[in-house]
Amino acid sequence: MTSDSAPATTSGSTTGDAVRYRCASCGNLTRFDVVTTRKTTAFHHYSVGGDLSIEDVEVLEESVDDVTCRWCGNGKGIEVLESDTSVADQG
Repeated sequence: MTSDSAPATTSGSTTGDAVRYRCASCGNLTRFDVVTTRKTTAFHHYSVGGDLSIEDVEVLEESVDDVTCRWCGNGKGIEVLESDTSVADQG
């Protein structure tokens, strides 16, 4: 059986080892378009009515392909901030 359901999407904050970015062109610390590639395994559960519920998602591999500043559009001057660098230290 196949399904025409749209793939599940998530929004909101992530926990764990979140990466912080800074745009060297405009100083932005908060808004970036991040393109990632993920390889996951998950349990797909279809209801009797055909609705898809995705559970037990485990990320097997993940890589960041591209980061672009949402404010100025620059993708060349994006810096990865060290985990011990606070936002207050940047201002």
